[in-house]
Amino acid sequence: MTSTQPNNLPLWVQDRDTVIAYSTHAEWRYQTPPDYSRSKENLAKESTRNHVEGTLEAIVQNLVRTFEMEVSFKSNPQQWLSVVNDQLRVSTNGGKEYTAADLSAQGTYNLFMADSQYYKASEESFESSAKLFHSTFPQGFPWEVLEVYSGPPNVTFKWRHWGHFQGAYKDFAPTGETVEIIGMSVAHVTDDLKVLSLEHYFDNNLFLEKLTAGGKQVSSENKGGGCPFSSWFKGLKKS
Repeated sequence: MTSTQPNNLPLWVQDRDTVIAYSTHAEWRYQTPPDYSRSKENLAKESTRNHVEGTLEAIVQNLVRTFEMEVSFKSNPQQWLSVVNDQLRVSTNGGKEYTAADLSAQGTYNLFMADSQYYKASEESFESSAKLFHSTFPQGFPWEVLEVYSGPPNVTFKWRHWGHFQGAYKDFAPTGETVEIIGMSVAHVTDDLKVLSLEHYFDNNLFLEKLTAGGKQVSSENKGGGCPFSSWFKGLKKS
């Protein structure tokens, strides 16, 4: 495996499919490499930005997508190319810092979401959290860089995460709405663009409010009885 491509950019800031192709000896969490073909179709149709290859925006976007892919699918963090493994620290909204080992064991959803009224990270595993959000957004949950405000070594950028809420979230009914999260991040990187630390900032409560807006689903045994607008009323009872 070479660390750079013909354009002289490090491998980990190439398109993530290129990173996957070069990861010939990776220990994949689900035995096989991930397939991003559906994600690429969604990105082509729904992205609001089209960053030119080689620009700072494209490099940052590729780096973060590679990082997300490696955390989600490479079970051995020592094989993550996008980070300095023994120094990596990741936090959300100024909270606790997590290591590469933490990310590998618990997953990004659990460490970034923490415990709240509608999501209990302490009660979820890596596998259960991934299954939950994959079923909530069956068409995928794409991510893109909107703007980059400063370059290396301290990269500050604005991003967008979105998905079509077409599957139930726990026992809350899907609304069919496109759920969008806008956030900011600061990535501290090395000279060769490996991540040393990553700080995310976004409104976690707003995200969960959107996932519970449809109200509790009516169970099959209760269908045909009671108020037909009960789930709608439940959707209004938010703190």
